[in-house]
Formats: sequence, C-alpha cells, structure tokens
Amino acid sequence: MTSSNKYGSSSWELIVTVDHQYEEEQKEFILRVSGDLHIGGVMLKLVEQINLSRDWSDYALWWEQKKCWLLKTHWTLDKCGVQADAKLLFTTQHKMLRLCLPNMKTVRLRVSFSSVVFKAVSDICKTLNIRRPEELSLLKQSEDTLKKKKKKDKNNKEPVIEDILNLHNSPVISGSPASPGLYSKTMTPIYDPVNGTPVSSTITWFSDSPLTAPNYSILAFSHPNCSPETLAEMYQPRTLAEKAKLNAGWLDSSRSLMEQTVQEDDQLLLRFKYYTFFDLNPKYDAVRINQLYEQARWAILLEEIDCTEEEMLIFAALQYRLSKLSLSSEAQDFANECEVDEVEAALSNLEVTLEGGKMDNSLEDITDIPKLADNLRLFRPKKLTLKAFKQYWFVFKDTSVSYFKNKEAGHGEPIEKLNLKGCEVVPDVNVAGRKFGIKLLIPVADGMNEVYLRCDNENQYACWMAACVLAAKGKTMADSSYQPEVHKILSFLKMKNRTTSPQAVSDPESTDMKPERLVSPRYAKKFKSKQLAARILEAHQNVAQMPLVEAKLRFIQAWQSLPEFGLTYYIVRFKGSKKDDLLGVSYNRLIRIDAATGDPITTWRFSSMKQWNVNWEIRQVAIEFDQNVSIAFTCLSADCKVVHEYIGGYIFLSTRSKDQNETLDEDLFHKLTGGQE
Repeated sequence: MTSSNKYGSSSWELIVTVDHQYEEEQKEFILRVSGDLHIGGVMLKLVEQINLSRDWSDYALWWEQKKCWLLKTHWTLDKCGVQADAKLLFTTQHKMLRLCLPNMKTVRLRVSFSSVVFKAVSDICKTLNIRRPEELSLLKQSEDTLKKKKKKDKNNKEPVIEDILNLHNSPVISGSPASPGLYSKTMTPIYDPVNGTPVSSTITWFSDSPLTAPNYSILAFSHPNCSPETLAEMYQPRTLAEKAKLNAGWLDSSRSLMEQTVQEDDQLLLRFKYYTFFDLNPKYDAVRINQLYEQARWAILLEEIDCTEEEMLIFAALQYRLSKLSLSSEAQDFANECEVDEVEAALSNLEVTLEGGKMDNSLEDITDIPKLADNLRLFRPKKLTLKAFKQYWFVFKDTSVSYFKNKEAGHGEPIEKLNLKGCEVVPDVNVAGRKFGIKLLIPVADGMNEVYLRCDNENQYACWMAACVLAAKGKTMADSSYQPEVHKILSFLKMKNRTTSPQAVSDPESTDMKPERLVSPRYAKKFKSKQLAARILEAHQNVAQMPLVEAKLRFIQAWQSLPEFGLTYYIVRFKGSKKDDLLGVSYNRLIRIDAATGDPITTWRFSSMKQWNVNWEIRQVAIEFDQNVSIAFTCLSADCKVVHEYIGGYIFLSTRSKDQNETLDEDLFHKLTGGQE
C-alpha cells in the first residue's frame, strides 16, 4: 500500500468490492484516494490493483448505501459525495434478466442494469423485434400472483421445469454492432416518405438478429392454449380493487433496474403498458401483433377485463381459427403473406405522391358538418321505475344530440339537448336478441347523468354509436375517423351475428376443439363441453375464412371495443373525501369510480387538462383542468409516481406522428413523467 505521506493528509482509504462474473466469492480491495480524484481514476487504480487481464469495459461503480451508479467518470469523489464510509461495488452494467412476455413465454437475455428503464425496454424491444417500444414497460408480479404461484409449487411434488428461451448471446448494448436487433442491415433504416414506415421487410430486417427461425417463431406465432386446470391455478382478479393491485408493480421509467432493487436473473413481466397502439403494420410487426394478441387473449381468459357471453364466444371462435391456422402450413407461409412486392409498393407510393395523397372531402368537411336525424328510443333510469323506452325524433350535430317529440317538431326547440363531449359511451348490445343499445354517462356538476338510447338495426346503431364515440372525444362526424369507426363497429357486429344454418356448423364431436381452453373458467363452468363447442363453432362460421394476421388484428379490435378496454385501475383517496375510490386511467381521460358499485362518478379528459404535479412530501397528485376544475388525490394501491407516470406517458404518446421516423424525444418523456422529485 502506498504511504499516506505521498498523498498528504487529505488522502483516505476507500473499500471497493469487485464482483467477478462466474466466481462465487466477491473480493474486497482497499484503495488510497483523495477527494479530488475522479471516478475514472478510481476505476483505473482499481483495475491496476486487481491485476487481471480481461475486458473491464462493461464494469462501473455502484454505490450501495445511496442505491445509485457512479457513471459520470469525470466527476470527482467530492462532487459525488463519496467519503471513507462509502461501500462501492465494481460490477457489470449488463446482467442476465428473465422476462415473461405477453404470450407467457419466458426469455432470458442480457439487459442494462445501469440505463433508465425507458432505455432498457427500448433495447430489449430491439432484440425481440418489437417496434414502438415506448408502449411497453416492465412490471413486477403482484404479491397475490406470487402467493398463488408458491401455493401451486408447494402442491406440485414434481419440480416445475420452466420453458425458457435463452437469448444470452445477444447483448443489449446501446449502439453495439453485436446487437443488430431492430435495424440489422443498417443502423438507420430507410423510411417510406408517405406513411413513415420502414421500407425493408420484416424477414430482411431481422436476418442478422439473435432471433433465429425457431426463436422468431416462438415470438411471432401463437401456440396451443393451456389446459383449464393450469388456467384455474393462475391468479384471476375478482374485483376492481384486485385489478388495481395488478398495476402497482410498474417500474419507474426514469430510474435503472438496479436502483429499483432488481437483481441479476430476477423475473419481470414485459407488457404493453399504454393502450395506444400506434402504426400497427402487419409487414413489420409480426412479433408486436402476436404479443398484443396474446396480451389481449390472456386478459380475457383470466377475466382481467369483463365481456359478455356473446363477446366471449367471438374471442373463442377467433382463437379456434388461429389455433387451426397455426397447426396448418398457412402459418409457416407468414413471410409470404406479409411480403409485398417492393416494386409494386414503390409504384403505389409514387401514385399516392403524384395524386397528392388520398382524396377526402376536406373542403366539404369545413363548410358542412354532417348530421344524423332519425327515430330512436330513449330511457332515463329513475328509482322504482320499469325500464320503458319511449320513441323520439333525434338529431345529432357537432358533438351534441337533441331530441324532439316527433319529426315535425324537429324545427323548433328540443325537449333536451345533450352535450356528449367528455361523456362515457358504453355499448349495450345483444345481436342474437336484436338489441342495439347505447348507454351514455354524461358529466354534470354532481356526477354523471345516465341515458340509454335504443336503435332498430345494425346500420343505425353503427352510425349513431360512432358519432357518440367521436363526440365524447370532442370530434364531429366530419372527422376522417368517422367512417372507419362505423366500419369497425359493423364488422364487430357481423362477427357476433350467428345467422348460419345448423347444417353449416360442423359436428362438435368431429372436431379436435377443446372448448374449455378457449374461454374463461366462469364460462367453461356455465356450459357442458359439447354445448360450448357447438356455440363456438356457430360463431366460428363468421371468421372461418380469415387469414392469420387478420384474425389476430380482429381479436385486438374486438378487445379494443370492450367498455373496460384500456382502463388501468388504482385505489385512491380524493382530497376532502372520507372513503376510498377507484381511479381509472385511460389513454384520453381519468375516471373516478365508486369502489363499492363500480359505477363511474366523474370523468376528466386529458384534452382539458392545464397542468398536473405531485407534492412529494405528502405523495399527493394534483391536477388542474379548464373551467377552474381541480382535483387532488393520494394513491393507496401504488406509489403516486406510478399514476403520475401513466398520465404523463399517455400525453407523451399523443405527440407521436408518422413523420418522426420512429425517433423518440426521450427528454420530453422524462419531463412529462418524471415529476420534480
């Protein structure tokens, strides 16, 4: 050891533990340092003292007591605040991590434990060939899930052998040529000038990636469903409060894994966190679409989202169609299915460019906002009254709907005018029973006004429902998304419509269907196996000709059509309230929900939000909206930072556009989600 005289009295001893990979024991080294020595100098001194010839480039110093990395190598020990009592660990920044994907498969790969989670997820997605990584994040399993898993392992006398896909040869190191991942041919892919999507095809893109054909198949194709027994052993939330607990474990995107006590070889869940799926393109998104489909499928099977019996049968029919396709050679021809001839694509792009894009009647839209007018039936629920619908003449214009006694009275003053901006729109449909209803929850000063509309047929329902959905977002029928919304609703109703003759439906006994694997346990118990198979086959007639990718996209669309879709729940206590409520966070609004009944109390739209912040001392989120409306709440089921990040994350995602060439403004994300902690 060097004598203290050489350094003067200002030098002191610093203990650094070296974490040697592949060696069980960690070794301690004592360095004599002074406060003006920079971090890089400490590491150099340490490596000289270790005296081992090896690549130390991935090693960095971790400060155990402060739970932080010392990555700014030009900073001095004094500037970092490191003193003689500090315990430093010299360890690798990239470590192995097990990730449970949305399809319930586990992958093991090398992840940066020193980068913030936002960056780490981006690198993980690059390796797994998932575009738009900002929509995903990492989640720690809830305690209830882990308890159920431990109980299952206890009851299992045989050891459970986990099926893990090992990708440990694919280091996820930013900018490293060893991890081609998403951009395998060039680090900057060429983008389509019109729609902003990368020009090269999926298979070409990923030919150099660590995902070889078998690995790619595991991620891009769906696999046989698990048995009803396995499904029954998995954790299923029964109440909204239990659903809220599932969302407590989201990691903080602005801190590293190591800072959040994640250890090497721990298991985390990789999930789509934000329910705004931007630019889904079958040509490039094979893995992304499949993983989205799998997340939707498991949410329905585990009853994390509610759906009607009719909807459950559609989901089962689409799963059955996909399981048949996966077993056939059609799935193997996926590359051919989504390959578009490059010359043809270039010509069509040129055609669109020369014609100045797709023609829409934008001038007509500016001067003439469309309106709907028709006879509908209305019902307003009141206590101790029967549900009796009464017919009125309805006129829908802008974002409001007015109703009159009859068509002749339509030119005068309406009985009532309902402004639908910011309302909740819930489908109330049973196609088999010819019931086409729309439930509107309209915000008023003291809560929500409940109004039911009833349409006569599918077409009338699709037009009015689409208008209500757009009006709730503050858009009119002049918006370009109106016709696609009508078409989406009609296609969903068509899937629900079981008009096929009994002869067209196969005999359930002659099929290899295992119906209990296609529905949630609640519906599996409700019907006998043969009866359930017959009903699924009946629903299957409407989707029997669908190709693989379309069936997955239809499943995702049907999932998006569910009233509860995209709502993430948290248990909160509003300022001034004496009881707990639920807060539902969606991509465009916040909903206050009664914890006892599950009914919405108030809705606040992000579009009317002026500012939001967190009082970190009392862990309270405060939000200001237009018209001097302000709310404040403390979060009881998770840290307030989790809810704050959700709100900021959705606002960040609303800023995306196709001309950005997939580059993300990471600084903006952290500004919107980080708070001022």
